[in-house]
This record gives sequence, structure tokens and C-alpha cells, in this order.
Amino acid sequence: MIPPMMIIDALGEIRLTHTMELIAEILDSGTNNISVTLCDPKTYGETAFDETIKAIVAYDRHIAKNAEYLAKVTSVNAIEPAMQENRLSIFYQLQNATPIQRDLDRVELLYNLGIRNIQLTYNYQNYVGSGCRERDHRGVSAFGAELIECMNATGMLIDTSHASMATMADAIKLSSSPIIISHTCCESVHHHVRNTTDENLRNLADKGGVVGICQIRPFITDKTSDNLDSYFDHIDHAVKVAGLEHVCIGSDRDHRVIEDNPEEIRILQEEEGSQFQPEHWPLYVTELNGPRRMEVVLQGLEKRGYKEDAIERIGGKNLYRLYADVIG
Repeated sequence: MIPPMMIIDALGEIRLTHTMELIAEILDSGTNNISVTLCDPKTYGETAFDETIKAIVAYDRHIAKNAEYLAKVTSVNAIEPAMQENRLSIFYQLQNATPIQRDLDRVELLYNLGIRNIQLTYNYQNYVGSGCRERDHRGVSAFGAELIECMNATGMLIDTSHASMATMADAIKLSSSPIIISHTCCESVHHHVRNTTDENLRNLADKGGVVGICQIRPFITDKTSDNLDSYFDHIDHAVKVAGLEHVCIGSDRDHRVIEDNPEEIRILQEEEGSQFQPEHWPLYVTELNGPRRMEVVLQGLEKRGYKEDAIERIGGKNLYRLYADVIG
């Protein structure tokens, strides 16, 4: 049996509508810490900043109201105390740098409000660089280089999920601190616009960064069922290319059970708009669809031959080290 350990999800969804019964089940499964996205990353212009502030206020209130189960954290030093109190600790992050617009002073402002991770781009072009769905992958802009320097100085973790490979490569090179690709899969295992090349995985690792392998089914495989092994193929490949010390779990998933029904498809279509296509359904791997999925991940790693220390590294130690190095 795998012993109790610190389990951290580099990017998950803890919604304000989640019941504390669901949070209790997540905790019971062993998950200790999750980075949560504030503000819809598809929000642009000054609205993105306004919505971010509203989201911070809403999550602060929600966590305070449910302090028996939840804890907002801004440092790794707070993860273990929350763990000992059986509370789910939460880091705040943004999946797009658009709330900053072109005002670098906002980096410190958002840091002071609790944001600890900012993703540079979300699929398309912004002031910082090109996203993975842009036609012209120009990489990091001049302003983007200034933002990276500012984030380094502030102690804000840089995330390059959803970036083009050129933007990702530039960010790895320009950053003086290790960065994260919090939720992606391996392009060499399965072709998808959101997946990461071996070259960038190696460069990330060379600079001390960490990659989170996500659980979104279309990123993993075209198979719509009997596909759990494909998920572990991505973890195995990332470990082979980047090294054991540079791989973690970044599920990019809602922690509730998502039902296979028209209502869930309708909700997803509303959230994703034109980016959602019918062939993308189901988004989940059946065995990973629910609040106890980290148990499946740990058991699967054990079946793949990973020893206790390796499982602990992928499960949380690698991410904890990165957080300690960058966030403190």
C-alpha cells in the first residue's frame, strides 16, 4: 500500500458551488493542496482585471466561511499546517496575464491580494506573447520580457500552459527563476495543440522547472473509453524526457463527478464556446472522473513500477520544491 503523503494538484477546479461534502471527500482521498484559477481566462481588456478582483473577494469570503475545510495559502510553509488540520489548502492563480494589461504595478498588487501563479497566455495572442492556437507563433513580446522580469522579482510563479511552443521556449530562457507548465501532456505521445514538445520539456527541466500532466481526455488520447493507460504513458514519457524530479500532477479538472449527459455538454459549450467540438466529449477519463481520482493516480504509478519515493515526488514533492524555490 502507498503510505499517506503530501498530494498537490498544480491546477484544479474548486468552484464556489462545490459542497463541503465534496471537499471532505477530496480531503479523504489524500489531496492536500490545489491551485485554483480565478477569473475566466477568456475575459479580456480592463474587464479581466475587474473580474479578477471580484473573484479574489468571492474566494476569500468563501474560504473564510468554510474555514473548517478550506485554507487560502500564500506560502508553502502554510501547506503542512493546513494538512495537519485536515483542511484543503488553496493557492490562487490566473490562467491569463490579461488582468495586468500593460501595468506592471499590478503584479505586486495581485501578489499582495494572494495571487501566486500567473499564466502568460491563454490560447491566443495577448500583450505578453502568442498562445498555442495562434497562427503566428512569435514568442514572448518586449512587454512580455518585462513582465517576466517583474514576476521574477516579485516571487510570482510563471506558468506557460496554453502558450505556443515559441512563447514557452522564450519564457523558460528569459526567466531567472524556474517556471511551471501546470497542465499539459506530451506531444510525442499524442498530437494536440495544447501538448508540449520534448525540447521544451528538456529546457524546462534544465532550468529547474516542473511539468504537470493533465487529465483532459482529448489531450491524452483519441480513445473515448478504456484509456487510463494512455494517461500513464504521458507521465512515463515526461519522466523519461524531463527527469523524475520535474514531473507532477496538474489535473485541469473539476473535482466533482461529471455526468455523461446533455446538460453537462450544454454547460461545457457555454463555457468553451467555439473551442468545444462534439468530438472532444467526453473530456474525462472515466477512472479519473471524480473527487477520489488522486487515489487512482497513485495506485496506477505503483502498478507502473514507480517506487515509494518516486510516487511521492510526482504526487507532491516536486511541486512543493518548486513552490518553495519561487514562491517561498
